[in-house]
Amino acid sequence: MPEKTQLELDVVPAIKSLAELAKVENACARCPLYKDATQAVPGEGRRHAHLMLVGEQPGDKEDLAGKPFVGPAGQVLDRALAEAEIPRTEVFVTNAVKHFKHEMRGKRRLHKRPNAYEIERCKIWLELERELVKPAVIVALGATAARSLLGRPVTITKLRGRRLELSDGTAALVTIHPSFLLRIRDAADKKRQYAQFVADLRLAAKILAKDAARAATRRVA
Repeated sequence: MPEKTQLELDVVPAIKSLAELAKVENACARCPLYKDATQAVPGEGRRHAHLMLVGEQPGDKEDLAGKPFVGPAGQVLDRALAEAEIPRTEVFVTNAVKHFKHEMRGKRRLHKRPNAYEIERCKIWLELERELVKPAVIVALGATAARSLLGRPVTITKLRGRRLELSDGTAALVTIHPSFLLRIRDAADKKRQYAQFVADLRLAAKILAKDAARAATRRVA
């Protein structure tokens, strides 16, 4: 077990709400990403949502708004959730890394993937979100989210469509990040990949329903 930092010893035990957590996240300097970001982007959604969706990091739109999944990828996610019959208002959405990592290309800020160090330094905030929300199922959207949750690099295609279990027993699924769909040029391939993404979200809903039914049966018994 790694030695706890002073931040973890002093601040973490005092965090009792998502609002308090958001304030601490916005003051975070655990890695250099905060220097070039507008602000931290905390998770958002129902405090006790049964389903949590974890993405990679905020994008340009999210960095400016301070809210997760409000840009183009968020629009894809909203549409897919609607088709999977999962109200976004009923889920908690967040990211493995809370600050926008990017490089300047002229006046444009282009996304850069977080590295292993940045993912690990930000993991404390995702763990606290999980403790506060206590989701029954977590969906990792992309390899960065999966790495943060599972603690190791993973290949999406090898794990996709399988029910996994995290170290604390929480059910988890791994799928693509919706931004991947925005990069597909071939129309037929994009349609096929989108349908599979919706199917992954439906599987998460199915696992939730099945686990809820099993829990209800135990209570009756």
